[in-house]
Amino acid sequence: MAKSAKESNSPVDWSTVARLLLTSRTIDEIEETELVPAGKVTYQFSAKGHELSQILLGLQLTQGHDAATVYYRSRPFMLAAGLTPQEAFAADMARTGSPSEGRDVGVVYSMPPRHGVTVLPSSGDVGAQYTPAAGWAQAITYYRDELQDKEWQGALAVALGGDGSVAANGFWAALTIATTLQLPILFFIEDNGYGISVPRHFQTPGGNIAENLAAFKNLKILQGSGTQPEETASLISQAVQSVRSGQGPCLLRLEVVRLHGHTFGEDQTAYKSAKQIKAEQARDPLTTLRAHLGPKFDWEGLKSEVEQEVRAALVAAEAAPDPEADSAQRHTFSGDGQPLVPPPAAQLPPKFNAPQPEGPRINFSEAVRRTLETELAANSRVMVFGEDVGPRGGVHRVTTDLQNKYGERRVFDTSLSEEGIIGRAAGLAMAGLRPVPEIQFRKYADPAHEQIHDTGWVRWRTAGKFAAPVVIRIPVGYSKKTGDPWHSVSGEAIYAHMVGWRIALPSNAEDAAGLLRTALREQDPTIFLEHRALYDTPIGRKPWPGDEYCLPFGRAAILQPGSDLTVVSWGETLHRCLEAAQPYPGAIEIIDLRTISPWDKETVLASVRKTGKLLVAHEDTHTGGFGAEILATVSQEAFTTLDAPLRRVTVPDVPIPFNIPLMNAAVLPGTDRIRTEIQSLLEW
Repeated sequence: MAKSAKESNSPVDWSTVARLLLTSRTIDEIEETELVPAGKVTYQFSAKGHELSQILLGLQLTQGHDAATVYYRSRPFMLAAGLTPQEAFAADMARTGSPSEGRDVGVVYSMPPRHGVTVLPSSGDVGAQYTPAAGWAQAITYYRDELQDKEWQGALAVALGGDGSVAANGFWAALTIATTLQLPILFFIEDNGYGISVPRHFQTPGGNIAENLAAFKNLKILQGSGTQPEETASLISQAVQSVRSGQGPCLLRLEVVRLHGHTFGEDQTAYKSAKQIKAEQARDPLTTLRAHLGPKFDWEGLKSEVEQEVRAALVAAEAAPDPEADSAQRHTFSGDGQPLVPPPAAQLPPKFNAPQPEGPRINFSEAVRRTLETELAANSRVMVFGEDVGPRGGVHRVTTDLQNKYGERRVFDTSLSEEGIIGRAAGLAMAGLRPVPEIQFRKYADPAHEQIHDTGWVRWRTAGKFAAPVVIRIPVGYSKKTGDPWHSVSGEAIYAHMVGWRIALPSNAEDAAGLLRTALREQDPTIFLEHRALYDTPIGRKPWPGDEYCLPFGRAAILQPGSDLTVVSWGETLHRCLEAAQPYPGAIEIIDLRTISPWDKETVLASVRKTGKLLVAHEDTHTGGFGAEILATVSQEAFTTLDAPLRRVTVPDVPIPFNIPLMNAAVLPGTDRIRTEIQSLLEW
């Protein structure tokens, strides 16, 4: 059952709480009355009414490896965690000196630890904060129990969210992860009754998530006031101590008030009565804290002192310059300095050298499995996980026997939630581990689209302070045994649009081993696409290239030289191009792109300038496929060298059908279609 409390169990420095609350309130009021009307702040989220509970929480997160994920109304918490008023103003005015250096919305925060808590990069998407917090919480248990690092003992993760966020997929995904694994995480729910203008009973039945979760296993539940000082302090102390002491996850629901609209200028009278607004104002935590401190406390003196400090911070923030124009393109990938928060998780740097073939040819799937195995052995921070990857060895058997060799903490099954798999991976990576999540099929990654986007942006939107080098393995494309719309999606072009991700789509076992090992040893997030029709078929086989072989991203392979036509492809379709070109010895130059991001423009352009003609073939759909990007680049940069129109052979703009003859005859870019285009271009 949910519990409440009346008295505090731990001492609270109420003067510090008062100073921070007044600081937060003063910043809000200056923005609302001066900066927004003057056009200096364009997107203002008031925290009025939420301050007390957030400040009391922030002051308790001092372990050193604590972490928190916050949301757009979390500025009071940030101030308690060490954010300065100058940084707060600079953030909302998009100036240098802010946490994101003007890149992100002012209230979308991140912060390396100052007072003992790391604030992970927050998201502009409601509910997206929960699963990364669960990932950090799992990292705590991994450092503590697997790596025997005593510094992580007693650490916890906190996910802050409003009542509206409890309807989001991320909340339920994280709740499942936390309770099934008994993770040290606190779900800190600030219930102000509304998601913008939507009442809380639309978010959860009856409007009380704590009551609705009363029967949820492995979850301690507390709830009560977030505006009454003693009760709020006691509840937060109970929750934090419960999680720190190893009792597992806790959900704390605190009733707070949102004294202003969702954003500045919103009229609450459209959905709140005058009586309701008056009642909320009576619960203002500024008023209740002042009453709690009593008449002997010099409230007015402190208010005057805070006003001066905040005004000085405003002057300093206004004096900060706008970001330099060329700064916008920094920190998309690694190379512009090391992050302030872990990683590096890759303890072994990649060694780019020639492959050292060993033994007979092996399957593509075996090359991936052996690479995972050798990297698990070489780096104790590598973790492999996903649905069915444990005892079963994956639905494609790529992780066979890895759990037996490396244990359930390092190779483990997950709940059936792609949002949870990828969000968790981001939290693990930001904690300094090297997660390798598997998504069973490309279509199944769609529920994780939000987390994939957010993870790719981590380095850029924190101006290089954070990094999340996740390596996501995804089988793609049709298989030799079957096709269908749900399991046969390729769709690599969608990921090419996702900023910050490197994308590999190798065509053979040797390249798969080299690219995967490079991804596991470098510092950028990577989407590693494995074509299903190559897993155990002869065309994908090559000898094992050695336990240290690494292949650079962005370096294409010229599989056969030619003088009259350049053909560019990747993945399984590459082998169709090789077969189609057999009748034209010496004429066709075939390039295996190998990676989509970055892609090897120089090799492609050099080849086209030599042959004067280009054909791109891929299994993704025609409209917006990555071939269009290649053709556009060649048209722009090598137009004067062209002797024929640029051509593509692709899947038409339809899904892959279940009927095998239909799939082969009418949809996939078959050898005959490719050969027809080759012949046409050669005759041009």
